Amino acid sequence: RERERRKGVGENGWSKRKRGEQGSLWQPLTHRTNQPAAPSRCMSSTVRRRRLPSAFPVIDGEFHPVHRHVYEANLRNSLICQQKYLEHKEKVMKGGGENAIARHTLRNRKVLVRDRLRMLLDDEDYLELSPFAGLGLPYGDIPSAGCLTGIGKINGLWCMFIANDATVKGGTAYPITVKKHLRAQVVAMQNRLPSVYLVDSGGAFLPLQSEIFADSNHGGRTFFNEAVMSAMKIPQVAVVCGSCTAGGAYVPTMSEEAVIVHRIGTIFLGGPPLVKAATGEEVSPEDLGGARLHSEVSGCVDHFAAAENEAYEYTRNIISTLNYELPEEDSDQVEEPLYNVDDLMGLAPRCYNHSMDVRLVVSRLTDGSRFQEFKARYGTPLLTGFARIEGYQVGIVANNGELTYEASLKGSHFVQLCDQRDIPLIFLQNTAPEPAHTFSQTKAESNTNRLKAQGSMMSAVACASVPKMTVVIGGCHGGDSYAMCGRAFDPNFLFLWPNARVSILAPGHSDAFVQNEEEITQINEMLEEESSAFFSTGRLWDDGVILPQDTRKVLSKCLKIIKQQEYQLSREKMRTPFLRL
Repeated sequence: RERERRKGVGENGWSKRKRGEQGSLWQPLTHRTNQPAAPSRCMSSTVRRRRLPSAFPVIDGEFHPVHRHVYEANLRNSLICQQKYLEHKEKVMKGGGENAIARHTLRNRKVLVRDRLRMLLDDEDYLELSPFAGLGLPYGDIPSAGCLTGIGKINGLWCMFIANDATVKGGTAYPITVKKHLRAQVVAMQNRLPSVYLVDSGGAFLPLQSEIFADSNHGGRTFFNEAVMSAMKIPQVAVVCGSCTAGGAYVPTMSEEAVIVHRIGTIFLGGPPLVKAATGEEVSPEDLGGARLHSEVSGCVDHFAAAENEAYEYTRNIISTLNYELPEEDSDQVEEPLYNVDDLMGLAPRCYNHSMDVRLVVSRLTDGSRFQEFKARYGTPLLTGFARIEGYQVGIVANNGELTYEASLKGSHFVQLCDQRDIPLIFLQNTAPEPAHTFSQTKAESNTNRLKAQGSMMSAVACASVPKMTVVIGGCHGGDSYAMCGRAFDPNFLFLWPNARVSILAPGHSDAFVQNEEEITQINEMLEEESSAFFSTGRLWDDGVILPQDTRKVLSKCLKIIKQQEYQLSREKMRTPFLRL
């Protein structure tokens, strides 16, 4: 043992390495020789890690009788919002309507998009993103924006899927379709998610071409993102299960591997009608750009599938070739919250005056209703602290009122602390309905200090490198919303409760800025309509509306999805994008 000690070997057969040397600080010795230890990456399959034990105190989640009337008012409002949520859900589930579905399945012999996902994914427990996008737009309703996006498991691996719904306007791409596609790619890049494109599109909607083609975040950005994702070593697979015309032809040809379905999938820049108009030649879609041509002649695709179910089997097999090493499922029992998650319906604020202590919300989201509060006696309008959600440690930043000077300084400190410790952040946002007014010199000085402190918190949030998730549980208004990681501050995921309000001012709070009574009425009516959660999600200002009682489940999925990038074994350095034939 003394000889081993002099060589640097400990009692348990572990060799200490100096800081700065390759590998972790402590590594196992494979043999008692001078041979180098095995790389630390290979240890993940043999060494079982465990989290530090938690002794977080249980947070008080009991209702006080004095708050019962507030709870009941919130609950009545939440039931109305939930009914609207269910109506929107029923509408998007119908896709393009009965006639379009019959044409898609009978005449074109295709499978509906949600049935395609059932064949592709391990189960239906996937996280769908922005399902209500495209509803209530100036150019009409485009259910689900004409494409389904979300994150589901394929052979145990979380993957982003982007699937055109050809029952909606024949798979035509509207401006909102492009925006939803781009958002899905951004989520995939942020979280390093392998991506699967189910392509069945009729190309761009030409009457709105000025909103689809020319700008930096228009249609061409999808192909730019594909190249960047490939350079980042994020795998991409395309399934051609319909038409890939014009710009859509680049989606499969820029993916790393592509599968095409015989007699259904086609790839061409200009279809048979364009060939006829340009040259007078009559040609079938199959001869011009079908499965046999591209799998046997052009080499644009890699796998020929005789039927759609075979195409999804190919895709599942492709995903199984990716270089990931997933950990064994943790058998540790996860503590459920001590309080009923259904109570969140009565805790969702009807308006700012009907907010209850946000600790009541936190107590119904965290494991065992445990919460280690940070700076409990300082800056009390903001609640900060540590907790676990299904075993994953998180830092929680939650509004308990408007962001005062002290609350903003506290928030800035806590965000930097989580960034230092690599702990993901969850923001529960219910910001002030209007900016702070200035009526005196003292108030002006107070507001100046408050703005500086809020600027500090904004900087901390913007520069924090840890994953961030935001749930708007009430109001999302004005500058406070930026400090609480609103959409402009690039959270990994952002969801709304159905009761949420998103606007620069809350409805009913414009009278301090407009004096004319008629204008006040008009602006408040506009704010009432445009601040709705469904107005917001229809324009893709978020990643979807979720029911309050589903929040813990959704956050847990997001944490698992974010964690997965650590299991990819080949992501060390940036390389040139993968180039096909």
